[in-house]
Amino acid sequence: MIARDAIVLAIDTATSTAGVALYTEDRVLAEATWVTQGNHTAELMPVLASVMERQRLKVRDLGGLVVSIGPGSFTGTRIGLAVAKGLALAHTLPLVGVPTLDALAYAHAPLRLPTWAVVEAGRGRYCAALYGIQRGQWQKVLPYRIVKLDSLVPDGNHKTLYCGELDRDAREYLRQKFADLAILAPSAASLRRPAFLAELGWRRLLAGETDDVATLSPIYLQHPVSEREP
Repeated sequence: MIARDAIVLAIDTATSTAGVALYTEDRVLAEATWVTQGNHTAELMPVLASVMERQRLKVRDLGGLVVSIGPGSFTGTRIGLAVAKGLALAHTLPLVGVPTLDALAYAHAPLRLPTWAVVEAGRGRYCAALYGIQRGQWQKVLPYRIVKLDSLVPDGNHKTLYCGELDRDAREYLRQKFADLAILAPSAASLRRPAFLAELGWRRLLAGETDDVATLSPIYLQHPVSEREP
């Protein structure tokens, strides 16, 4: 269990949208997001170092680590996980992994709308999961899956929010196919912010939950070789 005033570092490299955040219960101390062109390895550590330096923090000042574990890019997810594991082992810090789509959907939980959270999986496919209120709790109501856009059907006859990595064509398709039942989050609200990842992880750490550094692994919905197929 971490102290309530502990600072946690969150790392998300699960897709081409990458980010890091420094989080405490009272505030987000720092947050950086950017779109990378497959350069997670070269870009992550300089951004992480810059965020830490601006807050005049060292790794020894952290109370825990949070990392996005996919679904998403095989290579990208693996890079963030490797960095988080290395820091955890070197500095004896507790580590938790949080599914990428959980953090994306969590940002919209206060709306209490059925929510499809999606990230691109290539070749017109998406990693997706449906979230909503069940038994009074915000949670995933359908499992993580790889789908085409036409499978992202609204939850019954309820207005359903769509958020995440949806380009202009995808948004237009959803509008035309599902009409007024589809609510498209604007681009700024669709950004996968590492601060939400950090908050979910912080809650787990505060409750005394940790993941085994040796066995924590990414969530894969397809064989990694498929990312190299044309």
